Amino acid sequence: MILDGRRVLVTGVLSDASIAFAVARIAQEQGAEVVLSSFGRIMSITERVARKLPSKPEIVELDVTDPAHLDALATRVGGHLDGVVHAIGFAPPSCLGGGFLEAPWEDVATAMQVSAYSLKALAVATRPLMGPGGSIVGLDFDNTTQAWPVYDWMGVAKAALESTARYLARDLGPEGIRVNLVAAGPLRTMAAKSIPGFERFEAVWSERSPLGWDVRDTTPAARAVVALLSDWFPATTGEIVHVDGGFHAVGA
Repeated sequence: MILDGRRVLVTGVLSDASIAFAVARIAQEQGAEVVLSSFGRIMSITERVARKLPSKPEIVELDVTDPAHLDALATRVGGHLDGVVHAIGFAPPSCLGGGFLEAPWEDVATAMQVSAYSLKALAVATRPLMGPGGSIVGLDFDNTTQAWPVYDWMGVAKAALESTARYLARDLGPEGIRVNLVAAGPLRTMAAKSIPGFERFEAVWSERSPLGWDVRDTTPAARAVVALLSDWFPATTGEIVHVDGGFHAVGA
């Protein structure tokens, strides 16, 4: 019950195979009151998937690219928040699958806004509801030092996400709010299905990870998120926690 008495906003619940869904489930099992966000046509999907959680959560409307939604978020959520989970990412088809040199700026800008800038936007929108002990955790796919096949501009956006998290950690730390990322290995989520050639990640990950890797199991990544949402990491911020079977630590 490491989240007992804590209230957490979880974004990005689109299917029960998503990391965000596993986070919401484990957070409830660990005592948290969970609030989900969704918007537009996918709201009905989130509502349907939410019925599979241990307890039916409140769902608030949030499109992170809409300033009006961001401005209204604190009112819609109400009360207070102890944690926020950023599980948001999107890149137009031109930005994935090997077209790195051809992707137009308009599409790249969309990928950057939704996948990286939105972390800052979400942090600012929820800041009035948070205080000392608050925790913001984002989902990452590590792009600090390497370029991946087919990931293209989404990789650039994830690198921007990592930098954004560090600057947020700097600016929100004096308020007692921590900002960290969990870099999971490849998982068969809805987001992964939108990446052409995703299967190229799967075989090599299983071969090189010292602990092995199950592309169907979102629980390890979700547990790391929940741990960072708790008060068990009171002095950790600006960090990227790898949950990838150890893949990042070994060479070819």
